[in-house]
Amino acid sequence: MNRRNFLAGVAGAAVVGPTLTAQTGTAPAAGRAEGDLAAPHFRPLPLGTIQPAGWLRRQLQIQADGLTGHLDEFWPDVARSRWFGGEAEGWERAPYWLDGAIPLAWQLRDTALQARITTYVDHIVTHQRKDGWYGPYPLDAVATRYDMWAILLANKVLAQYHEATGDARVLEAVTRSVRAMAAGLSRTPLYDWGRFRWYEGLVPIFHVYERSREPWLLDLARTLRTQGVDFSRVFASGDIAIPTPRRGLWTWTRHVVNLAMATKAAALSWRLDQRPEDRAFATEMIETLDRHHGQVNGMFSGDECVSGRNPLQGTELCAVVEFMYSLEHLFAVFGTVAFADRLERVAFNALPATIAPDGWSHQYDQQVNQAQCTINPEHGWSTNGPESNLFGLEPNYGCCTSNMHQGWPKFVAHAWMRSADDGLVAAAWGPCELSTTVRDVPVTVSVVTDYPFREEITVTVAAGRPVRFPLHLRVPAWADGASLRVANGATQPLAAGTLHRLERTWPASTTVMLRLPMTPRVTERYHRALSIERGPLVYALKIGEQWTRVNAAAPHREPPHADYEVRPTTPWNYGLVLDPAHPEASLSFDERPIGAQPFSPDGAGMVASVPARRIPDWKLAHGWAAEMAIPERDWSDPARPVTTEPQETVTLIPYGCTNLRIAEFPRLPPPRA
Repeated sequence: MNRRNFLAGVAGAAVVGPTLTAQTGTAPAAGRAEGDLAAPHFRPLPLGTIQPAGWLRRQLQIQADGLTGHLDEFWPDVARSRWFGGEAEGWERAPYWLDGAIPLAWQLRDTALQARITTYVDHIVTHQRKDGWYGPYPLDAVATRYDMWAILLANKVLAQYHEATGDARVLEAVTRSVRAMAAGLSRTPLYDWGRFRWYEGLVPIFHVYERSREPWLLDLARTLRTQGVDFSRVFASGDIAIPTPRRGLWTWTRHVVNLAMATKAAALSWRLDQRPEDRAFATEMIETLDRHHGQVNGMFSGDECVSGRNPLQGTELCAVVEFMYSLEHLFAVFGTVAFADRLERVAFNALPATIAPDGWSHQYDQQVNQAQCTINPEHGWSTNGPESNLFGLEPNYGCCTSNMHQGWPKFVAHAWMRSADDGLVAAAWGPCELSTTVRDVPVTVSVVTDYPFREEITVTVAAGRPVRFPLHLRVPAWADGASLRVANGATQPLAAGTLHRLERTWPASTTVMLRLPMTPRVTERYHRALSIERGPLVYALKIGEQWTRVNAAAPHREPPHADYEVRPTTPWNYGLVLDPAHPEASLSFDERPIGAQPFSPDGAGMVASVPARRIPDWKLAHGWAAEMAIPERDWSDPARPVTTEPQETVTLIPYGCTNLRIAEFPRLPPPRA
């Protein structure tokens, strides 16, 4: 996504009526007391307030029925974790799993999963030592250094559990832990993972501070910032602009998950002292990553280190879910529409594309142009191994196996927020229902929609008695011609890239209808390749698939949590025949019922048809789709035809519905007039 697209969310709009107002993409600053923690522009609602509905509920149920809901029953690094009293890994993996399992269980009101989670949390809390450190923290940590990252993560997870349950013991445990951390950092400053992920510790510290107002907590937050990496200096060095050489050296500063997490560092830092440079850097960091490593699915490459814009260079799944969480923070703190637009782009494309439709396997790395997924010793990853794009239990490395679960549940948890004017903010669109109180009046907001596959969204506001408050409705930057209608009233225009403020007195039940037009777009990508977009969705070639089980003798690979190679059964080497300036002349879109598995080749709720030609010379190379073009040659030059194959019509489906795909297509001459 280029600078113009990313910043589209901050364009202003004029007042369009006495109660219907379009505000700019950045909300007005919330007030703060001198020396206190700055309030975010918008506050997420308490965990469990928002319940998924429609296709979104089906997507979360797939998680509950798949790896997320069962990983603690068979995978030793969670099932027998030292965090839970076992003898297996006692660092990041069990807390990672809880980080997604907790919001999932409370959003689905899954009492069985809630009960198991409560047992695990009880063990962590009751086995906290008198000195404040949790059980897995080594007794000799004063003499033997202990990377603080796992403690930062565990406290963030426990703060989330406290928010969901109100369990006072858990809040006290987090308070004791961060107090121990404050003393520990004076002896052993942050290093390695803790040093590069210091800002994650601010999430639980702020959680405790907002309930206690104890000044030492903000001192601890500033200590973490002082000891941690300053990413503005990292980016100022220019090193981040250089793609990691294939089989290059792994570095902390270029590690894609560190970078995905760190995009929220400036927002969390801003809350401490409102430094203008923090606000500016939050956008600059993402723009820089886009410029040098951006992928059409909303992510930046990283396999494991940032590796340029080539659609063959993968992106690690951990980075996808962490970038989503960062964007949720960025929108909440700064109120900028572009961050929420980007959140949807990642959530509806990159996230589902790298997890199997049934939720039982996942990839470590996904590719934008992914012609096959095999054990590939000839791979071109920067630092990862030959199994990195298998669909499996723990391909390449197990961190994503434990960390992948937070994506959808946290998306739901941040879909609506509260504004400083007692309003409710639609941050991300999807079918859901929220129940809260506004000015002491019970209020329910129901969202009925098949977005992002459809343009129409119905929002119904029901109040226990008439109450006046605003809705802040996000209008994406791509939604030119958007409109709104309240009940049977007149249609009102909406400005793209804004938060539309709709303030009125809400009676027993009022329906608001939104239409967000999804005009097809063609964007230019790496080596002048073309990608098709419509609304928040990227479209990719639908390719036939053959799944073959591998690694059957490896531990814990019994189906359904087995490992699979995926090979194409239909041609994939197509170039598009269309005029990029007028794609509507060649593209057609057809609605389909959204399947039981919404993000699957057969469950896609929208398909596209487009003229294309096969390119016989575009073949597999080193186990991947070959690099499709070179800068010195324009593949669309009719005087030097790349292909003489006949024109045919191919089917495109949403990127997130694919397992194999081509999403950046070579240019071919446009159709003759």
